[in-house]
Amino acid sequence: MRPTVIKSKDNSLLRRARAVRDGKIDDLIFVEGLRLCEEALSAGLKIEAVIYSEEIAVKERPAQFLKQVSAVTERQASISERLLATISYTKTPQGIVVLARRPDSSSKQLISEESKDALIIVMHGVSNPLNVGAIMRSAEAAGATAAIATKSTTDPFSAKSLRGAMGSAFRVPTWVGPDYLEMLSWCRARNIRTVCADVATGMPYTDIDWKRSTALIIGPEATGLSPEELAAAGTAIRIPMHGKVESLNAGVAAGIMLYEAARQRQGLTQDV
Repeated sequence: MRPTVIKSKDNSLLRRARAVRDGKIDDLIFVEGLRLCEEALSAGLKIEAVIYSEEIAVKERPAQFLKQVSAVTERQASISERLLATISYTKTPQGIVVLARRPDSSSKQLISEESKDALIIVMHGVSNPLNVGAIMRSAEAAGATAAIATKSTTDPFSAKSLRGAMGSAFRVPTWVGPDYLEMLSWCRARNIRTVCADVATGMPYTDIDWKRSTALIIGPEATGLSPEELAAAGTAIRIPMHGKVESLNAGVAAGIMLYEAARQRQGLTQDV
C-alpha cells in the first residue's frame, strides 16, 4: 500500500496525532521514535496509524519496520521533517510516530487470585512521567508481575512516560486508575501484603521477606505517603542512608527495593 503524502498542517491525521499526544483520545497512545515503535509492534499492540518523515524512510532499519507495520495497518503517512515537528513530543523529531490502541489497563489482566508469588509495584501520586517510566522499566527488569498506577499518578501510557519506560509499559501488566483504598482492598482480597516506602519510619527494606506476595507502594515525590495512607497499608519500610541525604528519587528508591525482592526470590542470574 502506498502511503499518503501529507502536505498540509490541517490534515485530519495530524490533528488526530496531536490530540492523542496531548491525552485527548483515551483509547489511543502516542508512540514516538523507531525503537519504541518497534517495541509497540513486537508487543502486539493494534496499530491505527504510522506517520514518518521522508528522510527516515530511506534508511535500512526504519524501512524494514515500515514494511512490517504495513501488514497490520492501512493508515500510513509520509511527511516532511518540518511537518513532523508540529506533532513531535520531543524538541528534536524522532522521525517516526505510531498511534496505537491503548493496552488493557484494567485490573482484569493483572494476576489471578491463585497467584502465590505476586510482586506488584504501586505508584500512588507519582507525578513525574519520567519517574513513572523509570519505575516501569525497573519493575520489568526485576521481575515484577504487575504494576498499579492510582488515579493520582501520571498515566504510564502518556508519551513522556513511555519514553522513560523504553517498552516496559507494553510488557508489564498494568492497572491504571483505582483510588488508594480500592487498590488496598484488591490486594487484600488476594492475600497480597501491601508495603509502603517511607523515609522516616519502618524497618530496613532488606529485613522483610520479599518472597511473600507483596505490593510495594511508592508515594508522591515531594511529600511521600500521608500518615493515614501509611497506616492503611500496614507495613512501612525504609532505605537507610548516609550523610545528610533526606530522600532518594522515587525511581531510584523503587529500583533498589525491587532488586532486593529479586535477590531474595533468586529471579536474576548471578552476572546481572
